[in-house]
Amino acid sequence: MKRPKLRKASKRLSCAKRYKIQRKVREHNRKLKKEAKKKGLQKRVKKDPGVPNSAPFKEEVLREAEQRRLQIEEENERKRQAKKEERAQKRKNEKETAAKKAEPKAKKARTDKTEKQTGPNKNSKQFLCAQLNKVIDASDVVIEVLDARDPLGSRCPQLEEAVLLGGGNKKLLLVLNKIDLVPKETAERWIECLQKELPVVAFKASTRIRDKTEIVKKSRVVPSNEVLDKSRGAVCFGSVCLTELLSSYAAKTQNEAALKVGVVGFPNVGKSSLVNSLKGALVCHVGTNRGTTKTMQEVHISKILKVMDSPGVVASPSNPPVALTLRSLQVEEGHLGVLDAVRTLLKQCDQSQIMLQYSVPDYRNSLEFLTLLAKKRGYLQKGGVPNTEQAASSFLSDWTGAKLSYHCRVPPNYSLPAYMSDDVVTEARSGWDLKKVKLGNEETLKGVKFPNQASSISFTSKGPTAGLLSVSEETPAADDAEEKVEQNENKEPDQPEDSCEVEEPEKPQKTSLRENPSRVRFQSAPKDISLSTVSTDDAYDFNTDFK
Repeated sequence: MKRPKLRKASKRLSCAKRYKIQRKVREHNRKLKKEAKKKGLQKRVKKDPGVPNSAPFKEEVLREAEQRRLQIEEENERKRQAKKEERAQKRKNEKETAAKKAEPKAKKARTDKTEKQTGPNKNSKQFLCAQLNKVIDASDVVIEVLDARDPLGSRCPQLEEAVLLGGGNKKLLLVLNKIDLVPKETAERWIECLQKELPVVAFKASTRIRDKTEIVKKSRVVPSNEVLDKSRGAVCFGSVCLTELLSSYAAKTQNEAALKVGVVGFPNVGKSSLVNSLKGALVCHVGTNRGTTKTMQEVHISKILKVMDSPGVVASPSNPPVALTLRSLQVEEGHLGVLDAVRTLLKQCDQSQIMLQYSVPDYRNSLEFLTLLAKKRGYLQKGGVPNTEQAASSFLSDWTGAKLSYHCRVPPNYSLPAYMSDDVVTEARSGWDLKKVKLGNEETLKGVKFPNQASSISFTSKGPTAGLLSVSEETPAADDAEEKVEQNENKEPDQPEDSCEVEEPEKPQKTSLRENPSRVRFQSAPKDISLSTVSTDDAYDFNTDFK
């Protein structure tokens, strides 16, 4: 007789039994944790040991890891901001569409008329060129303001040629502003060099002119002899000489109307500060950013003298990147980042002079310099990370504003421009009291406090800066100019003997981050292994441990 097969027991449990088992397991685990806590056997979270001290190139690895982390955080923050702006724009469009549906037809017609009657964009190059031409056409004397730190780079040949050869019997006068930021010998040589072409007036504008209403309020409480600000920034030199020179020229013309003087020049050379200093009051807005003055502004100095402030000359994109970076033109237009602008400027300067000026130790590239500058000035982000963007913006504001002392030497083989013929020079110098100009410049040079030659940074000038007097000049050559700018950026500029090292390792870092910003890659930084830096005392001997 066959024995019947036994069926396997089922693994299915009743709900009561399953819940009971789970409760018993929880109670058991709780009991074990309680006993471990009494004995002090808690599990601690393991900390990241980081890079060991014995690892080679520890500082470079940490620096590169921190750079990758910052780049990833900036990319994420940029994405969050883009999403936030997109949502805000979407809500705004929805509100506008709802409002347009609700408003009556008559109101829609009025809004359409107002939109058609709106004026031109004051930030456009076409509007700025039109205002500049308006000042030149309306003026009898044109004053071209030059930055004493780079007089040759702040000259515009197109502007001078239009004034001298454009007809109308207009006179051109050069004003060398910011002479207190260059050594005295450099200022004297530039005055001698420029006087061969046109009359030159040395000038130091006042940077602390206040509004008349503020002075009146203070004079009620404080005596009038104590209201005057006698600090270095408030004193103005050269205004008396320039006013007397223009007044004597106005008397020679024997015109019943007031002499109209137009003040022109590139941005950040001190045009509005010069007008304020001549007036002795704050009549024109002053700022380090380009575009503070956007329209023509007339200021009455006296009965026979009227000064017109103008917007800055629009620079041509065909200029070298250094010439545009000196005045933050590419940065403010969005064509160049602040880090790239700082790198361009540092390549043209002596590294030792930069170290002395900013009191920073030796650095290898622009990123390390900005890191040291940010730590020194306290530009720190969350967690004590140096804010290199803020340090770069501060560095550029020092160069464009009236703060940093740097100078360009007079070229030994300097020759007159092509449009400056002998007849043009004699015609431009006629009618001016040159003896009064010479005496006024000597008095100005005696009163101004100049920096030392050692504390001033020597800079290599790239020659005159080309400007645009009309937008029509820019449109046909726009593509060629952009190609030239790209070629100039790719080329390595001429470096002086003591200039900082070429920063090749920074470029592959940026390209790799753009390709895959979420992936962290470590790249070795260049090390100087020349014989001058190797010392036998610090060398490691492998025979001591490995034999």
